[in-house]
Amino acid sequence: MAAILIVDDEVKLRTLLSRDLSAAGHQPVPVADGETACDYLDSHQVDLVLLDLVMPGIDGLTVLKHVTDMVTRPPVMVLSGVGHVGARVQAINAGAVDYVTKPFVLAELMARVNRHLGTPHDRPEDGRYLTHRGFRLDTHRRILVLPDEVRPLSERETAVLAHLLRRRGDVCGREELLHDIWGYDFDPGSNVLEVCVGRLRTKLPSLTTIETVRGVGYCIAED
Repeated sequence: MAAILIVDDEVKLRTLLSRDLSAAGHQPVPVADGETACDYLDSHQVDLVLLDLVMPGIDGLTVLKHVTDMVTRPPVMVLSGVGHVGARVQAINAGAVDYVTKPFVLAELMARVNRHLGTPHDRPEDGRYLTHRGFRLDTHRRILVLPDEVRPLSERETAVLAHLLRRRGDVCGREELLHDIWGYDFDPGSNVLEVCVGRLRTKLPSLTTIETVRGVGYCIAED
């Protein structure tokens, strides 16, 4: 059972989504505005956020920024009546994993919800701990354990680093990483992967480098 935060000022939509998510075995948490959503996220852990963009008070993009600043960040699916490309690109660049335009087909939305709930939480693990060149990655606690300190990672940073470490020595393509980590079936043209890799590079010890293979993807060299 997944906890899913529904952030939308439309009562009918919150009721509809809550009913269908409950029927699917999930735990919906409906809220009517961005301020309530941010307060709830500060004190509760959720598995997915369904987020409207246009709301009175704190808008959806502000809530999205609040989520991306969290240490443990749930994936965010934007549900919006704004369908132009600029809004999609802005939301994806801000950290959303998906963008669904209203009105939507409920069956398709539920399929997308299930896909994002399975990424990365239900991806097969090759063990909780991954070690490389003097550090240990704890994939459960999302931390890098170094000889003299512990560095926290975000959910996406952990997933990307674990993916690269499990395939160390191989080049992991951009489309592969976007699909396996973010759940994208296409390249949205955003820089979410580049931003994530850039943050990882600042947190990794100097002996470990994430190499850029131009036009292909990324690689961590073998020991």
